[in-house]
Amino acid sequence: MFGNAIYNSSARPHLAHIFPTFAVGGSQIRLGQIVRSAPERYRHTIIALDGNCEMARHLPAEVPVRILTPQIPKQSGISGWRRIRALLRELEPDVLLTYNWGAMDWCLANRFGPVARHVHIEDGFGPEERHRQLPRRALTRRFALRGGCVVVVPSRNLENIALQAWRLPPRGLRYIPNGVDCARFAAVPTARGQTGEVTIGTVATLRREKNLARLIEAFTQVVGQSAVPLKLVIVGEGPERGALEQAAARSPMASAIRFTGSCSAPELELARFDVFALSSDTEQMPLSVLEAMASGLPVVSFAVGDVPHMVAPENSAFASIAPDDEEAFRRALATLAQSSSLRAELGHANQALAFQKFDLAQMLRDYAALLG
Repeated sequence: MFGNAIYNSSARPHLAHIFPTFAVGGSQIRLGQIVRSAPERYRHTIIALDGNCEMARHLPAEVPVRILTPQIPKQSGISGWRRIRALLRELEPDVLLTYNWGAMDWCLANRFGPVARHVHIEDGFGPEERHRQLPRRALTRRFALRGGCVVVVPSRNLENIALQAWRLPPRGLRYIPNGVDCARFAAVPTARGQTGEVTIGTVATLRREKNLARLIEAFTQVVGQSAVPLKLVIVGEGPERGALEQAAARSPMASAIRFTGSCSAPELELARFDVFALSSDTEQMPLSVLEAMASGLPVVSFAVGDVPHMVAPENSAFASIAPDDEEAFRRALATLAQSSSLRAELGHANQALAFQKFDLAQMLRDYAALLG
């Protein structure tokens, strides 16, 4: 068990968060935003089902948080659900928050005779559900997330899936788009367009579904045909890093590719980018794209999740590339690499839209109203 601050503060509502992993990622970062925004409002128990607690070091020390790693086998059926219910009774949360498919056993365990008020947050899918919902998972979600459960989705794409594939009742569904601290990202000075070198960059957890190998391949081809010097910067850490570094080393442009590892201040890295690139096979509403927009960057992306509709209309054509059209992805990178004025135009439009629609303050208000 890990903990910080003084946990025994029974006057505060108790939130129990069930994460398949508490590694650094989108849903974990969003929880960090919520925790920081209201340090006096709640106390938190975070359960990391895989034992990975990397995100814990990014939580503020003054907030009452404890982190548990219980050993409950996945898909253990009735016996596992009994153990889950026993642990929930011991924890006595005011609200149970579950995250994504990996926490579905906890949704099922709380389904009948609920131990706590239940909010399930679904952020997206792995590559196995890139093209369609797996029937068994859709049926399980349909059964587990009915009743009194409130289901939160950050994208309109997921909202449609929840209504049509999972057949959840609209009254139990909440659309709360992700938000970022736009002022934080806009405030960092940049030297874009002044050095003669163009930096294409991305910020991601280095997992298989991010498909960063094809970004490396696209960059290799674009830089070989570019009239301006280019470099590629990949910010983030994850299980695919070794394989990606090997792919970069095999590239004839290996010297122009840099891995930074994890970064606690992505606004500083984004300020050094000229173009933000997203090469994922599957996304819903990635925080990294919102951060890039707030930083004033143009975005190049395949048409995944809500990304084509998140960016400004001026940028939409560059973020609506068919998922298998590698050539169009390379053309989009090359076009933006060659035109500093176009990069500035799209970046300015993206930043204005981020402030208008995706500022962190609105997201925090929505979650505060939901959690009470």
